[in-house]
Amino acid sequence: VISKERDLARDIHYKEGYLYCMTLVLPSALLLILVAIEALVLRLVKRQDVPWNQIVFNLNSGHTILWLFRGVEIAVFHAAHERFNLGWIEDWSPTSQFIVALVGWDFCFYWLHRMHHHLGALWAVHVVHHEGDHFSLSLGIRNSWYSSMTSIPFFLVLAVIGVPTEVFIAVGAVHYFVQFYNHNGIVKKSGLLEYIMVTPSHHRVHHGKNAPYLNRNFGGTLVFWDKIFGTFQAELDDIPVQFGTNDHVATDNIFWANNLPWLKLFRIQLPQLQPPLYRLKGTWMWTAGLLSFAILLQYIHAETAWPLVDCNLLLVYGAAAAISIGGLAEGRKWGKTSWTVIHLIALSITLTRAVWQEPMIYTYLILANSHAASTWLRSSWAKAS
Repeated sequence: VISKERDLARDIHYKEGYLYCMTLVLPSALLLILVAIEALVLRLVKRQDVPWNQIVFNLNSGHTILWLFRGVEIAVFHAAHERFNLGWIEDWSPTSQFIVALVGWDFCFYWLHRMHHHLGALWAVHVVHHEGDHFSLSLGIRNSWYSSMTSIPFFLVLAVIGVPTEVFIAVGAVHYFVQFYNHNGIVKKSGLLEYIMVTPSHHRVHHGKNAPYLNRNFGGTLVFWDKIFGTFQAELDDIPVQFGTNDHVATDNIFWANNLPWLKLFRIQLPQLQPPLYRLKGTWMWTAGLLSFAILLQYIHAETAWPLVDCNLLLVYGAAAAISIGGLAEGRKWGKTSWTVIHLIALSITLTRAVWQEPMIYTYLILANSHAASTWLRSSWAKAS
């Protein structure tokens, strides 16, 4: 009987873990697919130049590390809910709780977003998102390592009024997907939705660095907050939006991109970053980005099932891959060296750690090591323009 109960408990735990990771892995994979489809449409249908290096940077701007801090954000929210919950909506129906959380989250995000544009320390975090000057879905994924940490204070009021942690996570996922969609470079106007929701047109305005667009349209999903608090600006046909920031230090290295704003904030002398002489060709750069993003997907999949030591090894692997891609994008010798070494190390780990020994991981490592070998071929590189 004890054996049957143990087997049943293990089966339940496995099913819960599988459901949890699939609800995270599948949306993350969907984002990647949508980014690829949009890039192909812009290139093949719209005949626009696609900056592959920037798209790859956006995909790998820090999501392995950001994922770790996202866990801290959720843990703090849960702790606040357990200790300071006033229970105002605790007895409400799940539907009512969800609606309150959906609207409340968006209100909190408006002020979070607005303050990240007006307070120096918060702008040092958020500026990473605005430094991208190619408005596309991948820009919606580009974020600072530290963005989850600076979000924490703005959402705690939801924990205090009694929004359950699982509801907080669910409504956050809804809002973040809407915000991701609003970075697409294909949709121009959205008809009646322009009066209700934040649309791609509204959000293009937000990314403008020129008048009258600078520091406008801070809303995440609903457009009402900007209109109520006087920060709304429509996109004008006769004034094109200029994307990016005026003081951006060009780098594809995610370590510097995430930390240079802090050096500027504290007036520390910036390193002299040399422009690249060669760049990895677009196809090889794009596939490197896919391989790096795949590590994040595997980490999400493994988070509830693997031992902690293996999860941490995978986390380090993902972070190292993302940083190595910065070196590849800038044509640095250390970039292709580290890109090669980390995949060889991952292969050696796979041969010695039982949980890594899955057909999917072996297949991935064959592709990753083959890609790394290709970066040592001259034909994979082109002179930087």
